[in-house]
Amino acid sequence: MKEDVTAPPPGDVGGVYIYGLYLDGAGWDKRNAKLTESSPKERRKFGPLGWNIPYEFNQADFTSSVQFVQNHLDDIDVKRGVNWNCLRYMLGEVQYGGRVTDDMDKRLLNTFARIWFGESMFGDKFCFYKGYTIPQARMLQDYHAHIDTLPLVDTPEVFGLHPNADITFQTNMANETLSTILNIQPKDSSSGEGETREESVQKMANEMLEKLPADYVPHEVRSSLQKMGAFQPMTIFLRQELDRMQRVIGRVRSTLTDLKLAIDGTIIMSEDLRDALDSMYDARVPKTWQKISWDSASLGFWFTELLERNQQFHNWTFNGRPNQFWLTGFFNPQGFLTAMRQETTRINLSKGWALDTVVLLNDVTRMMKEDVTAPPPGDVGGVYIYGLYLDGAGWDKRNAKLTESSPKVLFTPLPVAHVYAVSSTTETKKQPINLYSCPVYKKPRRTDLTYIFSLLLRSSQNPDHWTLRGVALLCDCK
Repeated sequence: MKEDVTAPPPGDVGGVYIYGLYLDGAGWDKRNAKLTESSPKERRKFGPLGWNIPYEFNQADFTSSVQFVQNHLDDIDVKRGVNWNCLRYMLGEVQYGGRVTDDMDKRLLNTFARIWFGESMFGDKFCFYKGYTIPQARMLQDYHAHIDTLPLVDTPEVFGLHPNADITFQTNMANETLSTILNIQPKDSSSGEGETREESVQKMANEMLEKLPADYVPHEVRSSLQKMGAFQPMTIFLRQELDRMQRVIGRVRSTLTDLKLAIDGTIIMSEDLRDALDSMYDARVPKTWQKISWDSASLGFWFTELLERNQQFHNWTFNGRPNQFWLTGFFNPQGFLTAMRQETTRINLSKGWALDTVVLLNDVTRMMKEDVTAPPPGDVGGVYIYGLYLDGAGWDKRNAKLTESSPKVLFTPLPVAHVYAVSSTTETKKQPINLYSCPVYKKPRRTDLTYIFSLLLRSSQNPDHWTLRGVALLCDCK
């Protein structure tokens, strides 16, 4: 390195020493003075399956952790041994955990600390993964030899993930590449033969306008909601959802109508209309629509979801409360679950239930959505929800519990789940020990903004196994 240079190059060779260069796309093996792979991204490269937020853990975090461990060992009471709880807390909550801002990421980090740091580390059978053992060496050369035996590329299983995670990584890389190609394509109209951009978008706009649902008539909606009980929690929630749905329908209709006029030259092509033109041609959702609606992988998926969401709201409003609910179809699914809690609390007021003591529980049934013919039992209450997909695990329908994913199957539909509310102050049936608290997200991008709640899923394995797998439920896997 530059600080090691104390003299110019040898006189018989001449030349100059230069420094200040950085390798992009590769790493450097100092020991053998040759190119090597870039620094591993480890779990980060697997996207949300690895970490919800891609943290930049660095050498400083490692050095400070090593120093803490060294200080702890220096001050240790030999008779009492290592204080593993203290060690896990400092590593999982302070040294590395201080960078972590997501609750599920914090749970993952603490799970790693709990599994890896304990008395079992000193056993002969301990390994981080098959072939990844703690070297029993005394000399530096022995450590180098052990490191040289490790593979250059780590498989997903090393980090506790399923082999399918590599497919997810490759898919995300391909999508990013294709998205970049689309962004740098020229946006000018075609001057050759065939359909121009404007003609293609105008044809698309006509088709969408034909399929777009009609606006809700306020007095008809008001009349239907009155019959259901205007001040019931679920009715208030439905009214809020209808207002947002009507706003989206109105915005889509006005944008498409104005876009057709702008293409014909009747009105000026504004910035928003230009964005709508470019986005629709590239099969992406225009920004003005996405701002008031939901994320989607493509315009086709988005518009199909609009029709399906509207169908659920329309049926609920004019045909009565459904037996089951498509959780993905709500703008505010947390509000839906809160309304259900409020409804259950009101029914049980005579038992002394209060809203702040009511918690959610769930059972995953063996029914798929087409098998549901009636609402949940009246003595339990709650709602049936469907449309959730398991990411990172499979589902054993026969035994109603988590299982490993099938090869090359990235998402597994979950059967209908019965979500209900109980009072935490009353005695409830004892829950099985092996229950994995599975986070439910609106979209594949897992953040606090897309988190809804957690479902308890039965498992024959320790829940830590599924935490390392990055298992979650998604309302939409596209």
